[in-house]
Amino acid sequence: MSKAFTKETDAEDEDIERLEALPPGVKNYITPAGRKRLEDELRRLGRIERPKVVETVSWAAGNGDRSENGDYIYGKKRLREIDRRMRHLVKRLEIAHVVDQAQQKNRRQVFFGATVTYADSQGRERTVRIVGVDEARLERGEISWISPVARALMKTHAGDVVKIRTPAGVEEIEVLEISYGGEVDR
Repeated sequence: MSKAFTKETDAEDEDIERLEALPPGVKNYITPAGRKRLEDELRRLGRIERPKVVETVSWAAGNGDRSENGDYIYGKKRLREIDRRMRHLVKRLEIAHVVDQAQQKNRRQVFFGATVTYADSQGRERTVRIVGVDEARLERGEISWISPVARALMKTHAGDVVKIRTPAGVEEIEVLEISYGGEVDR
């Protein structure tokens, strides 16, 4: 097949950038731990994963016909994925504003980096930590500071009741505890 028909574009990169773009005028806040995690991922990709894949692609290229060489085709695809992720990480780290929650003086109010326990209208308690867009991991209870829940919780105190718009309608939640780095404030 002619390479003219297999040429790849940067359309995929553009789609990723649009999906992960921050709202206009919003800074890319991140915790020190989140920045370290992104830097570690970038370092691992550049020093470990990419060289391994380059070695495999080089070996596969030496085997002859590349059009039907699975190792070569998969390796090239994986290299593009690694390079795309590395470019993304570099861009995000360049615009990151590190906010150390340990430096927070007003520990009785919810700000970036806070761990908040709240109860929903059914009385179910949930604990979330408010972190940057690039470090949010819902499975660990880390939510982006621009998420609806985090935005509703910002600047509240323990005992405050706030409203959140959910797909099921408006729901009230009550802030139970606020902590920064292990300290719980009631």
